[in-house]
Amino acid sequence: MNKVWLITGAKSGFGRALTEAAVAAGDVVVAAVRRTETLADVVAAHPDQVDAVPLDVTDVAAVNAAVSSVIARYGRLDVLVNNAGRGHVGAFEETTDEELRSLFDVHVFGPAALVRAALPHMRERRSGAIVQMSSMGGQLSFAGVSAYSGTKFALEGLSEGLADEVGRLGIKVLIVEPGAFRTGLWGSTSRSREIADYADSVGPTRRLVVDADGTQAGDPAKAAAAILVALDAPETPLRLALGADAVDAISGHLDQVRADLTAWEDHARNTAFG
Repeated sequence: MNKVWLITGAKSGFGRALTEAAVAAGDVVVAAVRRTETLADVVAAHPDQVDAVPLDVTDVAAVNAAVSSVIARYGRLDVLVNNAGRGHVGAFEETTDEELRSLFDVHVFGPAALVRAALPHMRERRSGAIVQMSSMGGQLSFAGVSAYSGTKFALEGLSEGLADEVGRLGIKVLIVEPGAFRTGLWGSTSRSREIADYADSVGPTRRLVVDADGTQAGDPAKAAAAILVALDAPETPLRLALGADAVDAISGHLDQVRADLTAWEDHARNTAFG
């Protein structure tokens, strides 16, 4: 047995691809899903390496029990992958409080609970890795995804601070920022009730997640392979963008941030007393 993984949202997409990649590397995976029967084929193919467990990441008691169960059965947890998630499309004004809170529960509070549950064991062993599945939307946003990006921005902010805290304890943190990949994300995308004034700005995003689903350029298996390479690297990066679209979009966004900072630098600096 090499490593023990706990992967949430392992039913499909990145979660399943990471499960298969870890198994191919000789590791053991505790694959957390809402319905364990969705992983019956993987468990049947690798009964000694894959353990499917039911988990709702928004249930803190269940999260704590799941992590404790991994430790009790295997004696350790080497890699935690916070992958469970879903999409949402809606203008800022269209998005209700209930919709926004639901997204934060899945993308922020669920991962936070899992990290808190795993860290005591990783600290004790002075080793481990936490993989936070974000998005290129964790670096930039655009019309129709303000709520979704808001959760990913929050996850990245938490994770960047976390990395600074636990790096000296031998624990890695890897934030993964994929572009468009052929996962189940767009198929599980919820939508806010539409306001006509946002048809021109948000409409293209609404259509994209329907019309382009299944044609995304990104291959989840290749993404999983890249994640394993990054985790095994002597210097694991804090952020790993995946997909040419993610690299291009994030690069353009950083250029814009730098341009704004430079254009207003004199005003920014001239704000001290004296």
